[in-house]
Amino acid sequence: MRVRLVVTFVLVALLSAVTATALAYRDARTAVLQRTQNTAVDDLRERVAAVAAGFDLPPDQRSLSRFAAEVSEGLGARIVVARHQDLTAVSDAYADTEGRITAELRAAVRAGDGTRFQRVEWRGEPYLVVGTPVTYADGDRRTSGLEVFAITDLRAERDDTEALLDSVREGIVPVVAVAALLALLAAGTVLRPVRKLGRATRELAAGDLGSRVAVRGHDELADLARTFNETAGALQSSDAELRAQEAKARRFVADVSHELRTPLAAMAMVATVLEEDADQLPPDAARAARTVGAETARLSRLVEDLMEISRFDAGAARLNASETDLADTVRASLALRGWTDRVTLDLPEGVRAVIDRRRVDVIVANLVGNALRHGAPPVTVTLAVVGGGAGGAPGVGEGGERVVLEVADRGPGLPPEARERVFDRFYKADEARTRTTATATGPAATATGPAAPDGGSAPDSGPGPDGGPGPGAGLDGGQGSGLGMAIALENARLHGGTIEVEAQRPGGGAAFTLVLPLRRTDGEGEE
Repeated sequence: MRVRLVVTFVLVALLSAVTATALAYRDARTAVLQRTQNTAVDDLRERVAAVAAGFDLPPDQRSLSRFAAEVSEGLGARIVVARHQDLTAVSDAYADTEGRITAELRAAVRAGDGTRFQRVEWRGEPYLVVGTPVTYADGDRRTSGLEVFAITDLRAERDDTEALLDSVREGIVPVVAVAALLALLAAGTVLRPVRKLGRATRELAAGDLGSRVAVRGHDELADLARTFNETAGALQSSDAELRAQEAKARRFVADVSHELRTPLAAMAMVATVLEEDADQLPPDAARAARTVGAETARLSRLVEDLMEISRFDAGAARLNASETDLADTVRASLALRGWTDRVTLDLPEGVRAVIDRRRVDVIVANLVGNALRHGAPPVTVTLAVVGGGAGGAPGVGEGGERVVLEVADRGPGLPPEARERVFDRFYKADEARTRTTATATGPAATATGPAAPDGGSAPDSGPGPDGGPGPGAGLDGGQGSGLGMAIALENARLHGGTIEVEAQRPGGGAAFTLVLPLRRTDGEGEE
């Protein structure tokens, strides 16, 4: 920091000196050139007016040469060029004027709009060329066709401005030296409290909310230290309050979900009886019985999902892991839900890893269910092993190998706003376009819809392939609770993996990819 501060001071001083030098050079050069060109324009205009008063038109070559010489005499022997139609006369017969009088200046003078001038560089030397048309002395000021150009040497003006620039440039070195000295003195005063404040900030960022800095003096740094202490204190109070509220909220959700299980179990039994006898009831009563059954089942799934989320939040979720054939696990999950004929599988044999079979079943059910519910066929499930090489972590496949399970569809894909929120709890990308609706005749009806996974769980918390409960895992592909994708991601993280999303695939549709570390072991049991 000290070095940067000194360098900054020096750079600012240097920049200021260079800027001042450039401005001084520009202003001096502008003033000198402005004065020279004003003088040249006025002198040429007055001299031409005086000589042209006795000049007869049209001229011959001799009279035109005499006219140019007389104008040059009154301008301090500057080179004068006079033109009239095809005739040209130069006051100095040996002077080369073609390269100094440009076509643009000739055209401007020929237009008859008054005196014009142009600064040119010829053979590395600067010149000022002034041109003026000669007009008749009558009232309408018509041009006579006679044009006069005067060439002024600007080398003296250039030398004057460069001498001024050299003198200003010599003052830069002492300015930079003084700036460096001042920077060194200021660094010790400014940086000491800044270092203390930086140390306290790092401690605060590391989780030490009790970190404070001593306040000395009444300057801006003291105000900054005082503000930091107040902010740290407020943050510490807010953190304690938020932690207490979060703990209460988690306990509340867990307690409510637990208390709802018993009455919901009774309601589910009654709803099952009503649904079994629905065909013997009047149409309105049958429709009501089926609706009660469907909504009771959905409420039961929501309670199961909430309890599962509560276990993740409380850090109570555990893996019941064993080495399992992943292809068999995926096939069993699809077969349990009747999805085998609706999905194209690419599952190589022999891919075994240490996983919790029930939790992987939940992930597969959510990813495939969303693809079937919201995407368009064909829905493909692809299993692969990626990575490899030397240096793998203990318990992970050699060289850090990973299992990749991709579920892709060919629908319109995910909208941009859903890409970042698809794993949020209770988030549904497009509830208005959900593909499942309750009917009076039976289970959910499915229609083609947009590929917008709703982030919700699949509808039934039925058992996994091993017979255990599966919160967030569906059996019928109906509308979810909005927690299924969040549960799936938590299950992936519990395995040390994640779920990646490709919202818009090049060929159309969306793809969800489960990535898990390829752990292997000879035994079985909890991991």
